[in-house]
Amino acid sequence: MVFYFCDMQKMLSYIVTPIFFIAFGACLLFFHPIQWLGLRLFGYAGLKKTVSVMNWFLMRSTNILGTTYSFTNPFIIPTDRPLIIVTNHQSMYDIPPIIWYMRKHHPKFVSKIELGKGIPSVSHNLRYGGSVLIDRKDGKSALLEIGNLGIYIEKHNRSAVIFPEGTRSRDGHPKPFKPMGLKMLLKKAPSALIVPISINNSWKLVRYGKFPMGLGAKLSFDVHEPIENKGDLDALIVQTEIAVNSGVNSFK
Repeated sequence: MVFYFCDMQKMLSYIVTPIFFIAFGACLLFFHPIQWLGLRLFGYAGLKKTVSVMNWFLMRSTNILGTTYSFTNPFIIPTDRPLIIVTNHQSMYDIPPIIWYMRKHHPKFVSKIELGKGIPSVSHNLRYGGSVLIDRKDGKSALLEIGNLGIYIEKHNRSAVIFPEGTRSRDGHPKPFKPMGLKMLLKKAPSALIVPISINNSWKLVRYGKFPMGLGAKLSFDVHEPIENKGDLDALIVQTEIAVNSGVNSFK
């Protein structure tokens, strides 16, 4: 019975997925000129507001797939100091909820350089919104760019989002942290508050690969108690990894 249900769900997803792709793509195309106009008329504030609203619509487009979202944050997180948001990574669909629900903290991302061109709205925001693009094949320059992001958030009291696993988990199981990038951020933004977040079930959206999409995924984002940077970076990274992994339970 379970296998029959899964087969039926996958068959249905072949019908629903094209509708989702049309909605998702239309959202990116629609907001691209609005981003461009917002940046040129109102500077960073115009771009940032547009990007926040766009990511709300991107989340709504996934509702076509039966996706639901839960974002739990019982903590009062200050807006007058930089943050380093550290989370596990399960799919590209991790990103819109972080941008929307953490919007008052101005989240910026460490993204691979390939995303810096060719993708409507996304590439524009990555290039002009304060995020950094890194070449994964050039570790030295990648660390320098991550360091620049740390300097940026320290200066402007904004947030850097980093996925220290380095790559997405395809089945929900957390991968070990690769600490170098996170350590660089901690060095360059010493006053930043570390905010661990656990993501669950995002991988189920891409359980079949790029096509079709998974249906009925219940994504949850759980914010853990923020951690102060007291100087021992290795111990701090271990503490952060434990916090993130403690809330990850969406395995196969």
